[in-house]
Amino acid sequence: MNLMNVVEKELEIKKEYPNFKAGDTITVHYKIVEGNKERIQQFRGVVLQRKGSKHTETFTVRKMSGNIGVERIFPAASPFIDKIEINKYGKVRRARIFYLRKLTGKKARIRERKF
Repeated sequence: MNLMNVVEKELEIKKEYPNFKAGDTITVHYKIVEGNKERIQQFRGVVLQRKGSKHTETFTVRKMSGNIGVERIFPAASPFIDKIEINKYGKVRRARIFYLRKLTGKKARIRERKF
């Protein structure tokens, strides 16, 4: 038996999140601990990429705060993620949309997928 598989099974945290991909607009409810207080902060933005698999999976979310772009990388297996909501499904042709960093204004919009 492969030792890595044994360790991965032991560390595996089973969390059920909605199925999202690059281009979707999501809200991540993230637990913040300040001293002995705990609160939930919402981070809403566009998913730039999903990377990794199983317990090493991460996803990058980008939002605009004023005129400044803020990106945050979330580990999917993080115990601090309370929930993830999908606000819009985006229609993009790539799995990693880093070109969005250079675009501003109307060019930075992503078309919505219709079901």
